[in-house]
Amino acid sequence: MTDSSRRPCRAARALAFACLALAAALPSLAPAQTPAFPSKPVKLVVPFPPGGPLDVIGRSIAQKLTEAWGQSVVVDNRPGAGGNIGADLVAKSPPDGYTVVMGALSTHAVNPSLYPTMPYDAVRDFAPITLVATTPNVLVINPSLPVNSVKELIAYAKANPGKLSFGSGSNGSAGHLAGELFKVDAGVDMVHIPYKGGAPAMQGLLAGDTQLMFDNLANSMPQVKAGKLKALAVTTGQRSKMVPELPTMAEAGVPGFDIATWFGLLAPAGTPPEVIARWNADVVKILNAQDMRERLTAQGAEAAPTSPAEFAVFIGRELAKYARIVKLSGAKVD
Repeated sequence: MTDSSRRPCRAARALAFACLALAAALPSLAPAQTPAFPSKPVKLVVPFPPGGPLDVIGRSIAQKLTEAWGQSVVVDNRPGAGGNIGADLVAKSPPDGYTVVMGALSTHAVNPSLYPTMPYDAVRDFAPITLVATTPNVLVINPSLPVNSVKELIAYAKANPGKLSFGSGSNGSAGHLAGELFKVDAGVDMVHIPYKGGAPAMQGLLAGDTQLMFDNLANSMPQVKAGKLKALAVTTGQRSKMVPELPTMAEAGVPGFDIATWFGLLAPAGTPPEVIARWNADVVKILNAQDMRERLTAQGAEAAPTSPAEFAVFIGRELAKYARIVKLSGAKVD
């Protein structure tokens, strides 16, 4: 056989060996399997300062998840703009479940109507995980006010238009909007006094600078028990388990009144469904534990776990509700 005739044979053998080598290498070239979630530390963004009920509960959940997952779940406080700064950070984070936000009434119901422009879309940019808890507010008054019920308060306000004032922690807060809704639904004229925080607003009420306030239940009830304030009703549609003796605003004479502060977990839109399901299952388990319910009660909150779909429907209803209230009240940010 001549050299020229051997060349095609050698070429064929080389090609065959190359194909075999390539076939052997193919398994190593296959895409790597995605590690099970979570495989690295997780960030839980709290869009408010440390120390408040939302922050305390967020840290409790982070601790429980750290124990369950064997991965650190770190709370990252990013306050500012009514919670918008922290929520926007998560909206623009990678949709992998490793950065989530403890969203709230302000970030996902009130702010979209209150702020002229928003850095994120409260629905389109997020994947709901679960509602965590609701916090009933309570209508409290200074004892110097000569009334003992909501109906008496309405009668007094109508007889003294513009003479009553109510305080809140800020413009656009749950307490502010509850007061504005009360004005509209009860047909009374009152003056809103915004303070720089709930504590100064409470001091104003105790001092008699304002006459009433819609405040967090946990903040107000110690003052009520001490005789420094009078509680007339809770603002939720149902009575609170923490103060079952107090009527709802609807029972007390303002039909349809239903306002509560709430907070829940959300991931960036596009987060894989299986990751959302893992978050949901483990957080719901935590919220149903007796020790967590006790921690929530200590913060004036009640556990309210949901499925992701139920939380999405809830957010939609809240957005519509507060769009109406903000429009009726003319509330604006500072």
